Amino acid sequence: MKGGAVSRRTAPSSRSRRPDAGTRRVDVREWLGGIRMSGFMVIMLGLVVLGVLVLVPTVGTYLDQQSRIRALENAVQVTQDEIDELQAQSERWDDPAYITTQARERLYYVRPGEVVYLVDNDLSAADQPRDQGQVSDQVEQTRTDWMAQFVRSLTEAGAAQTVTAPIDPAVPAAP
Repeated sequence: MKGGAVSRRTAPSSRSRRPDAGTRRVDVREWLGGIRMSGFMVIMLGLVVLGVLVLVPTVGTYLDQQSRIRALENAVQVTQDEIDELQAQSERWDDPAYITTQARERLYYVRPGEVVYLVDNDLSAADQPRDQGQVSDQVEQTRTDWMAQFVRSLTEAGAAQTVTAPIDPAVPAAP
């Protein structure tokens, strides 16, 4: 091969030409006979299967822990937001002007000499709540004074010397 001549050898075609491709049968024994399993290949295949069996539960545990971590981080964030809000409120209460304002608004405190006017029903006619109708047509006024009956019952129970059980005809009297 002198002079730069390169010999050209072509590899055999991977497709064999079949005269009748539709009727040819595949011999399984021939196909399995072409697979050669060495001891090294069997050991490596066993290690791959063992690795998969070991890693699948571990990956499931990892994903479960990651979801729990995300849920706990969200809970921590919500709690931190509440803490920040409470700290801001606490800082507001350190301001004497805020305390004075709250005392005036909530407790109606006034300074000596001030006159306070409380306006009752300061809403316009359109903003006022409407009167509700009757709750039921069957509601009636009681015929007796329940308070007088209640007081009478209390005084009779307090003035009684002995307690008597109601007489039940089905129960025989004790000797």
